[in-house]
Parts: sequence; C-alpha cells; structure tokens
Amino acid sequence: MDEWNFLTFQRKMLEFKKKVLQKVSFDLGLFEKELRKAMKWLLEDEVQELRKWCYQNFSNEYHQIVDRCYLKYHFS
Repeated sequence: MDEWNFLTFQRKMLEFKKKVLQKVSFDLGLFEKELRKAMKWLLEDEVQELRKWCYQNFSNEYHQIVDRCYLKYHFS
C-alpha cells in the first residue's frame, strides 16, 4: 500500500470511528469500549483530533469517560 492509499485509509478509519461512537453514544459502557478501540487503531494525530471531536460532541454526557480514556494515552 503506497503512502497516499494508507493516508486515505486512515482518514476513512477516523470517520468510521466517529460514526461508531455516535451510534453507541446511548450506552456509557459501549461508548468507552469503542473509544478505547478507536485509540488503538488510529495514528497519534488522529487520536488528538478524535479527542477534540469527542469533547465537542459528547462533553456533557461523557466528559469523564473521555478524560479517563485519554489519561493513560501519551502523546509524543
């Protein structure tokens, strides 16, 4: 896979993970599980972008979960 295809794939993965989080946002446990899985799949800059997106979209309901998931994540 060349670099362009890889980056395109990664971008699609980020968008897919956002959709998954939106769909499971009705359940606290599922949301946390899917957020943790997303963080394993994505590149570091995408993990940071996902973090911002989560706070923008779910800060009222899931602020503590997002904090907890990112507490152990170490950015370079």
